Amino acid sequence: MSETDKKYRSSIPLDHTYVELAIPHRWQMSDEEMIRKSEEFYDLMKKRHTVRKYSDRPVPRVIIENCIKAAGLAPSGANHQPWHFAIIENPDHKQKIREAAEEEERTFYAGRASDEWLGALEPIGTNDSKPHLTTAPWLIVIFAQRTGIDRNGRKYKNYYVNESVGIATGFLITALHNAGLSTLTHTPNPMKFLNELCDRPATEKPEMILVVGHPAEDATVPAHAKWKKPLDEIMTVY
Repeated sequence: MSETDKKYRSSIPLDHTYVELAIPHRWQMSDEEMIRKSEEFYDLMKKRHTVRKYSDRPVPRVIIENCIKAAGLAPSGANHQPWHFAIIENPDHKQKIREAAEEEERTFYAGRASDEWLGALEPIGTNDSKPHLTTAPWLIVIFAQRTGIDRNGRKYKNYYVNESVGIATGFLITALHNAGLSTLTHTPNPMKFLNELCDRPATEKPEMILVVGHPAEDATVPAHAKWKKPLDEIMTVY
């Protein structure tokens, strides 16, 4: 933690009193610099792909921790930060998650999913086999917290939980991509088995399993995934 961050952290009251602080970090860039950086970031994000086949190449834990710290900076309702990230490297633990997830996936593909839903998944090429859950070096299970405990030990209700966790997850995926890693968002339905396997309380809702690692040498992506809506379909100017 930098000296500036330590200074501002020490200024934060333990109670819920509103206190104003000067902005600790400011950007001083010309319009030209901002345009260049926005273009560079777009070029970086164009290289992000959802990967389903992973190498077993290890990934240092510090990289995962740094990316989760970045995710923890995301804005949230009332700054309650209603998220928890369970990171899993242990092979036996990953195997248990894979077995439970594949059991739910078999039920999904065998009848729980509608024909329309299965039709939407067809160009992606998914099925009930999830070897990436054990091959990839890391799994990150993302939990949404309905309630929290403040720094005084008092229980409180969280607000805008889904929105907040969604933003933090976006931060995390972007941070991992920026670090040179590939990811896969996996959402077996239902996911209650993850509470037990990750020793998380029933008040937390598992949102997804994020698979993290390096792509296998023969990894591919579906052609369908490379089609993105053009700007005029996703933006309106008033």
